[in-house]
Amino acid sequence: MLFEIEITPREPFVDREAGRVVGESEGLGCTTISEVDTARVFLVEGDLNTEQIESIERLLVDPVTETAHITRLDEHDSRAAAGDGRMEINVLFKPGMTDNVAYSTKRELLSRDLPVTDVATCRRYWFPSDASAQDIQRTVSKALANDAIERVVRGSLDLKSIALGQEKPFNLKIIPLAGLSDDDLMTISRNNLLSLSLVEMKTIQQHFADLQRDPTDIELETVAQTWSEHCSHKTLAGRIHYTDGEQDLQFENMLKETIFAATQELRKRFGADDWCVSVFKDNAGIVTFNDEFDACFKVETHNRPSALEPYGGANTGIGGVIRDCLGTGLGGRPVANTDVFCFAPPETKYEDLPPGVLHPKTVARGVISGVRDYGNRMGIPTVNGAVYFDERYIGNPLVYCGNVALIPVGKAEKCVKPGQYIVAIGGRTGLDGIHGATFSSAVLTDKSEETSGGAVQIGNAITEKMVADAILRARDRQLFSALTDCGAGGFSSAIGEMGEETGAEVWLDRAPLKYSGLSYMEIWISEAQERMVLAVPPEKWEEFEQVCASEGVEAVILGKFTDTKQLVLKYRDEVVGEMSMAFLHDGRPPIIRDATYRIREAEPISVPTGVDLNQDLLSILGSPNVCSKEWIIRQYDHEVQSSSVVKPLVGVRNDGPSDAAVIQPDFGSDRGLVISNGMNPRLGDHDPYWMAISAVDEAIRNCVAVGADPAKIAVLDNFCWGNTDRPETLGSLVRAALGCKDAALQYGTPFISGKDSLHNEFTYEKDGSTQVVSIPSSLLISALGQVEHVEHCVTMDLKSPGNRIAIVGQTRDELGGSHFAMIHGLNGGQVPTVHFETANRIFTAMHQAIRQQLIRSCHDLSEGGLAVAAAEMAFAGGLGMQLSLADVPHDFSDSDSADLRLLFSESNTRFLIEVPAGEVATVESVFANSPFAWIGEVTEATSLVIENGSGARVIEQDLATMKAAWQKPLAWG
Repeated sequence: MLFEIEITPREPFVDREAGRVVGESEGLGCTTISEVDTARVFLVEGDLNTEQIESIERLLVDPVTETAHITRLDEHDSRAAAGDGRMEINVLFKPGMTDNVAYSTKRELLSRDLPVTDVATCRRYWFPSDASAQDIQRTVSKALANDAIERVVRGSLDLKSIALGQEKPFNLKIIPLAGLSDDDLMTISRNNLLSLSLVEMKTIQQHFADLQRDPTDIELETVAQTWSEHCSHKTLAGRIHYTDGEQDLQFENMLKETIFAATQELRKRFGADDWCVSVFKDNAGIVTFNDEFDACFKVETHNRPSALEPYGGANTGIGGVIRDCLGTGLGGRPVANTDVFCFAPPETKYEDLPPGVLHPKTVARGVISGVRDYGNRMGIPTVNGAVYFDERYIGNPLVYCGNVALIPVGKAEKCVKPGQYIVAIGGRTGLDGIHGATFSSAVLTDKSEETSGGAVQIGNAITEKMVADAILRARDRQLFSALTDCGAGGFSSAIGEMGEETGAEVWLDRAPLKYSGLSYMEIWISEAQERMVLAVPPEKWEEFEQVCASEGVEAVILGKFTDTKQLVLKYRDEVVGEMSMAFLHDGRPPIIRDATYRIREAEPISVPTGVDLNQDLLSILGSPNVCSKEWIIRQYDHEVQSSSVVKPLVGVRNDGPSDAAVIQPDFGSDRGLVISNGMNPRLGDHDPYWMAISAVDEAIRNCVAVGADPAKIAVLDNFCWGNTDRPETLGSLVRAALGCKDAALQYGTPFISGKDSLHNEFTYEKDGSTQVVSIPSSLLISALGQVEHVEHCVTMDLKSPGNRIAIVGQTRDELGGSHFAMIHGLNGGQVPTVHFETANRIFTAMHQAIRQQLIRSCHDLSEGGLAVAAAEMAFAGGLGMQLSLADVPHDFSDSDSADLRLLFSESNTRFLIEVPAGEVATVESVFANSPFAWIGEVTEATSLVIENGSGARVIEQDLATMKAAWQKPLAWG
C-alpha cells in the first residue's frame, strides 16, 4: 500500500516557502504569479493499517502550525486534482538520488516496528489559474527544481509504488579495445565519461594487449578514476617545459620542484626544530601544536558539482573535506571549518545567462546553505572565509571548503598489512556521484546538467557525525591501523590507494546498498557520501563492529588486503577485475606539456582628475568583494564547541570584519590556532607571480594581525585554473607556482597540503558559434598560524578615544588590480609587490608588539587600502578617527594624485595599529627598523576625517554612512 501525507501550513501561520517562490518569481520578471500555495509531502509504502499511518502522521506534522491530509494512492487512478483550476507542480528526487529526509524518516519508522518498505518526499506547489504557462515554466525551471537531481510532475501524482531499483541478472561486460583506431578509442572515453586522453587510452590498450585480453568495464573505470586529474594531479605533477622570455625551465614534476621543494628546503632549514609532522602524503597536512595534539589542515574544491546542484555540491564539499581530516593519520577530530566562494555578480540579468547556467544568486544561496547545513548539523564551527565576485565565474562557480582538526601526537602514521580486513563504514552505496572524479576533469558545457547530473553527490551530515564519533572511539582503542575516506572515485580510489603497497581482494556484493539494482561497477565507483574504508586486524573486528554499532554506524567486511600487489575485484565469487597496483599507480603515461608566459612591463595607469575621494571610499566599501558578508556569516554557527576566541565578526556590535579567526581547540592548553586566507584573482590578470606572492603575504599578515607567530605559520595552496591544455594558460599557472615557491622560502612558511581544480571553463553555443568562458586564474592561500596565549590576541575594532594610530609598512604606487581601479574602470598600473626583507622585519616586530600587549587593535591593509582599513576599524569600534597622510611612508613623489594613491593603493605588508598613549615610546622602539609613522588618533566623534599633507580634508565621512554602504549590497536576508 502507498500512502501520501500532504502537510500544509495552518492558518494564520505564514507559508514561508510560498513567499520565497513569489519573490523569486518576481525577480525572474514573471508578472502573473502573485501568490503560490505549497505543501510538503511524504510518500510512505508498506503494509500499514489506518492506526499505523495516523501514528506516522503524528510523527511528521506539527499540530500547532500545520495540518495534514492522508490519501492512499495505489487504490485510485490518481489523487484528486485541485478543483479551482490551479496548476499543481510536484518536485521529487530523480531515481538514484539520495533523499536524506526520507532516509531518516524510514529509519525512525522501522525503529518503531512499523512495517514500512519505502519512504520518499515531495515538494508540492499550486499556481493560480490565471498565471501564464510561460511564467509557471520559468519559475519551475529557475526557482523550484534542479534538473540535475530532481524531476517535475505536472498535475497530481499517479504512482503505484515508490520502490527504487530491482535485482538485475549478473552480466560481466568486456570492453573491446584490441585493434581499435584512435577515433574509436576516444569515442569510448567520451561516451563513458572517462576523461582519458588519446595517449592514455592507447597506453591502456597496449597494457591489455600485453595481457592478451580486453579489459572489463570495471577495470577501465578503475584506471580512469585513478588517472583522473582530481586523483593524480597529472598536469601539475607532469613534465612541463616553461618559458617566459626571461626563464627557460624544464620540470620533470612541476609541483615537486616548486611548492614541494620549498617545503623540503625549509624543513632542512628548521633542522631539529622542524614543526612539520606530515606533508603532501596524506589526506591533510599535519604540524605540531602542543604536547598532546598535532593540528591537521586541508582545503578542498567542489566546483563542478556546485555548478550543477549548488546545495548538494557545496554540502558534500564540506562533508568531504571533514572526512579528509578524519581520514588523516589514524583520525583527526574536526574542530573548525572554513569556506571561500567565487560567484558571478548577483545583479546579472536572467536574459544574459548562458544556456544551462543557474543564476549567480541561486548558486550563491544554494552553496552558502549547503555548507551551512552540513557544518552546523555536525557541530563544527565555521570560523573563517571569504567571497569573491567576477563575471567570469558565470559558468564555473568556485567552492573551496576547509577543515582543521586535532590529532593526538603519535597518531600521524598509518600502516596497511596483508591479512587485514577491508572494512567499509558509514553511508550506504547508491547511484549518486557516479563519475564524479572523471567529471571534475572535464570542461563544463550547456549540456552538462543533462549528461553529468549523476556526478552530483547528496550528503547526510548526521550520518557523518556518527561515523566521526565511531572512528575516534575506535582510534583510541587502537582497533584499526589505517583509514581513508571514500571521496572522488569512491571505493575505487580509497581501496586502490590503501592497498597500493600490498594488494587487495574486494568482495563487491557485500557492500550495503541504498536500493537494489546496482551493477558491480556502479558499486565500485559510486561516490555516495559519508563512507570510510579502514584496515582492521581480524582479531579486532568484533570489538570494532561493536563500537560502530553503539554509534548507530553500519560496518561491513568488504575484503582483505593481500601481499600480491594485485587489485582483485569479485562479485558473487566471480572475478570481475584484476589489475596490478603498479600499472594503476605508476602506469599512467607522463603528461608532457609546453607552458608559455609573456612577462609584460606594467602599463602606466591613467588616474582620472577631479575624482570625489569621499564617494570613492563609499563605492569601494560597497563593492561586492569588500562589502560586509554578514548575511552569510550569521548563518554559520561559529560558537559550537565553545572554542572560538576571535570570531568572524568583531567590534562593539559584533559586525566588523575580523582579519582572522582564533580558536582554542584544547581547553587544557592556552595555545590557539589562527585561521586565515589570502586571495585576489584580479591581480592574476596582471601577473600571476605577484598574485601568488600577494596571496601568501595577505594570508600571513591576517594571521599576524591577530597575534600569530610568523615563525610558525603553515599554508595550503588551491589552484583553480582554466583549460591548461593551452600553453599560455598552463604558463600562468607555472608562474604562480614559482611565486608560491619564492614566497614560502622568503617568509619561512611551508606549504603542507594543497589541491588543484583545472579546466574550469564553460562552453556554449550562441548564434552558431562556440563561446568559451574561462575563470580568472584563482589561487587561494589558506594559512594556519598559532598563538602561545589566546588571551593576548587582538581584534581590528577601535577601542578607546585618545589612543594613537600608526601605520606600519611602505605605501607604493601600486594601483594595478586595485579596487580604486575597478570602480573607475582603469587598466594598467603596477600590481602590489613585496620587499621580503622588510616584510619579515614588519611581521616579527608586529608579533613582538602584540605579544607584549602594546597594541589595542590591529588591521591589515588589503582591499581598498588605507582609507577602507581606517573606515572598517572606525565603524567596527563605533569610534571616530582623525588621520593625516603627511607622514605616511611612501616611495613616490607628491604629485597631484598622491592623495588617492596614499588612500587607495593596495601595497602588501601594511597594518594600521591603535596604541595607548603611554606605550608610544615602546612601540616606536619595537618598529625602529620598519617603515612606521604616527598618523592620527582615535576620537569620540562619529566620523572618519583624513587630511592630506597640506592639511586639507580629503576624506570626511560619517560612520553610519560608511557602515550602511558597506552592509547594504549583500543584505539579502
